[in-house]
Amino acid sequence: MDSPQLNRRQFLTYLSASTASLLVHPKQAIAFPSENQDYSGPNVILIRFGGGVRRRETIDPDYTYAPYLRHILASRGILFSNMMLDQLRHVTTSHGEGTLYLLTGKYDGFSKKPGLRNRFEPQVPTLFEYLRKTFAIPDHQTLLINGENRATEEFFSFSNHHMFGANYRCQVLSLYRFKVFLLRQQLNQGDLTGQEQKEAVQALQELETLDYRNQGQFPYSPKLTEFWQEWQNYYGTTGLVNPRGDRLLTELAIWAIKRLQPKLLMINYNDPDYVHWGFPSHYTNGIAVIDRGIQRIVEAVDSDDYYRNNTVFCIVPDCGRDSNPFLSVPYQHHFNSRSAHEIFALFFGKGIQSGQVVDRPVSQIDVTPTLAQIMGFKADYAEGSVLEEIFT
Repeated sequence: MDSPQLNRRQFLTYLSASTASLLVHPKQAIAFPSENQDYSGPNVILIRFGGGVRRRETIDPDYTYAPYLRHILASRGILFSNMMLDQLRHVTTSHGEGTLYLLTGKYDGFSKKPGLRNRFEPQVPTLFEYLRKTFAIPDHQTLLINGENRATEEFFSFSNHHMFGANYRCQVLSLYRFKVFLLRQQLNQGDLTGQEQKEAVQALQELETLDYRNQGQFPYSPKLTEFWQEWQNYYGTTGLVNPRGDRLLTELAIWAIKRLQPKLLMINYNDPDYVHWGFPSHYTNGIAVIDRGIQRIVEAVDSDDYYRNNTVFCIVPDCGRDSNPFLSVPYQHHFNSRSAHEIFALFFGKGIQSGQVVDRPVSQIDVTPTLAQIMGFKADYAEGSVLEEIFT
């Protein structure tokens, strides 16, 4: 028996609204005010040394599992060795929250969506929105690179603020976005029939429903479409060839640097969080994977004429981890201990002095206004303070 067909009218309506329009209307995909000035500041690469990491295994020279970060990069810039997440307020030490602290410059700049586990939505503008509202920068040059198992972080690309929002969003590179691209492409080509077509439409609807604020309408500009087509041609569609975990994020970042030339790029590493599987080695191995990834990205920047001598890096964790010797895995991050609030930040690149260590107490939300000042705009809703050492 033949597989059941979709109602033709339903299929064509869905296809035109969700697929074809996004692939052929570039104006919908590139929204930036033409009257804004061109951007002439440095490129910025913000690296979330994520999954929660303690200072001991990262910036302590005697115990680090990130030798490139500690022994090579730290000498190229300014290391803020006493950065903290606020302990006076009830500040959650976790990944999505820590990412939004960095993007918004506020510890309470987001809300949790009722009924959706760990789904947070920024209520004040993100760095990407400030940048694109100030300067004429297309969305594909503001990028968030996200891990494959962090679906809730796919939607930090814009806030719900009435003066910013979707028109100033960044684009996201992730396997989630690649899957959406593939399904849209398959349906747009019209090669699927019967049950295959029905399953593809259902799969696409399920993926797009996750992004309910856009109602399935997050677009792919011509540059993004070309990017994913090249990725597909090189790695195929199975997911069995391309890197996985944080190695995937490194590969996406290097591809983006070469092909999209982002002005502002955020990379959300997270492999150390695999420690929740119960093996301490997952934590330390995750740190080492990120360290090697950072080395590849820095080497790519140093060898690229567009980025060399015109890029600022900021490397900062989303949160720390606990120090509890009585647990079989002594470094979780959900017990609100002091070490879960203890992080660091390393700035290096254009215009930043080298070989300095700042040990005064500073806050994670200070990163946001500091990056804003580096790029030439003001993060009006951020509550952090500019790290003045960067500019002296």
